[in-house]
This record gives sequence, structure tokens and C-alpha cells, in this order.
Amino acid sequence: MPSKNQIIFRICFACLFALYPLSLFSPRKSTTANAENTQIFPSKAECVMEINSRRILYESHGDYRLPMASTTKIATCIAVLELCHDLRQTVIIPSEATGIEGSSVYLQANDSYTVEELLYGLMLRSGNDCATALALHLCGNINDFSAEMNEIAQKSGALSTNFVNPHGLPAENHYTTARDLACITSYALHNTDFRTIVSTKYYTPRHWKNKNKMLDLCEGAIGVKTGYTKQAGRCLVSAATRGITTLVCVVLNSPNMYERSGKLLDDAFSHYEYTQIVDANQAWTIADTSLQGKTKRDFYYPLLKEEKPLLEIVTERADMKKSDEIIGKIQIYLAKRLLFSENLYKL
Repeated sequence: MPSKNQIIFRICFACLFALYPLSLFSPRKSTTANAENTQIFPSKAECVMEINSRRILYESHGDYRLPMASTTKIATCIAVLELCHDLRQTVIIPSEATGIEGSSVYLQANDSYTVEELLYGLMLRSGNDCATALALHLCGNINDFSAEMNEIAQKSGALSTNFVNPHGLPAENHYTTARDLACITSYALHNTDFRTIVSTKYYTPRHWKNKNKMLDLCEGAIGVKTGYTKQAGRCLVSAATRGITTLVCVVLNSPNMYERSGKLLDDAFSHYEYTQIVDANQAWTIADTSLQGKTKRDFYYPLLKEEKPLLEIVTERADMKKSDEIIGKIQIYLAKRLLFSENLYKL
């Protein structure tokens, strides 16, 4: 007779195509340190996403609009990195950036910092004063900087998010969703400087230790950002790389944010394999012809073992009048749903 865990997994897999593209699983025991001694409860909203395909591997209330506290600073950080091309720029701290409520690195008016130092204070120490100083330095005012953050959200595919400040202190019309935060973080993690900052455990120049305990608790952890206010509860956006797979996990208003995130990440890594389906240099024969072409780019996708037989690869000939170089097209389907479409180029 199948075990309880096997039955749960089979039920979840049966639900896969009814709720596609959400592949739901029941989080199992985590390898996160000390998790086994803690009773772990679900968060108000949760999402696990693979950063390249943006496939949602697990989600619960992922589209709920909620306050997100200092996880706001993920968007702040990537906005600064895209606006500022020299992180060694000097910032003279304005008085408006001092004495900001909540977490702080205690900036003083007329102190001198580089943009890079303030970014480490922002992401390691969650400095609300750092967030304000960076916003004022780059845009002159909070409203214009918030507009830049909202543009980042749009570019990342986060369509149910609105920022009105760079630090995440409670404000009307300042909200996101677990799914949107996963999208913003996936976007940000493709920036090398962002990844370096959030994965740093200790910033020696200013003697700042990273508050994010996931760096020590979770296998392959990259870090990212914690957050807390009374309105938002405890929030955590974490990321981890194991092998060639990088996942982002978001928990909003979570009773056990570290333990819960560890469980969600462990289970997603154990169930899904980041699978190469197309090799950029692989020769594909176009259906009903002797022509062969290649895509010029790889295609990977996170798959359950049971999904692999459901892949279908279709090739077709292109209209030769349109291009001498493009000779066809390849399409990849999973359970009859299109995952990937690309031109085939003459070998």
C-alpha cells in the first residue's frame, strides 16, 4: 500500500494540469538547521519560483496584495544598480535621510558614504536611512525614485505591485504579492552586483553583519532580504542554488519564516529537475524535409520526473521567401501547452 507521502504526491501531480502552470506540492521535512524541532505553519502568502523560466513550482495565495515591509528594498537595490553606473560615487548624507523610523545604520547629516556602502547597509542591515539617502541622491525626491522602482516591477513582470517609498515602512498604496516579489527577485538576481551584495555575510569596510540567517541555515543559500512591520508580519525572500538550479522563495506574514522557507526550498529542489530540452548547437531535422537547423540558444525548464514523457517537440518549415537564414521553427509543448518557440537557422 502506498505511503501517506506517496499518496499526497500523487494527488498533487494529478492537480498539476488542472491548475497549470502552478505545480503544487506538499512541503516536506526541511534540511534547514533546527527546523525539525519547530512546529512550522504556512504563511499568509507563499511562492517558489525558478529564476530563469519563471515557472511557479509552488504557490499559496500568491496573488494576494499585501504589505511587504523591508523586502521592498529588493526593488530599491536593483533600481539603484540600474540608475548608478559608478558604485564608488560619494554620497553626502542629507539631513532628510537621518533619524528614519525603524531599522537603521544611524547615518549622520553630512557624513560621507559611497553608493556601494549604502547598498550594503540597505541589504545587510536593512537601513531605512540608507534607502532614503540613496533615493534622494539618485532622484532628488522619494516620489521620483518610487517611480523608478515601479518601472523595475513592470519590467520584471510584477503587475500587482506598487511602491511609494524605498524602505517599506507602512504607507497607503504600498503593496505587492508573493508572486510579484518572486518575479522582482528573479529579475534582480541576474545582476551580478545584486547577487554579490545579498550573499555577503559580513561587510568588512563598515563592520556590518548580514541579518539574514538563511545564509547559514539553508544549503546553497544566496540570501536576499528579510522584513518585518506589525502590519506586514515577518517576511522573507530567500534564494538558493543547488547544482544548476536557482530558486526564489517568498513568504509573507510568516509565523516561522526561516523554517518555512527552508521546507519550501528543500521540497522544490527534491521534486523538480532543471532539465535541458534544447541545445543551442543541436541539429534538428525539419518535419517532412531533409533540412536541418539549430536554434542558437539553449532551453532549460524545471520538470517533475512524471512530466518528462509529456514533452512534445514539433518542427516545421519556414517560408523561404522571408529569410535565407531562417529555415524553420521548433516548438516545445508540455501536456499540449506551449513552453518554447524559436527559429531554426541554417547549419
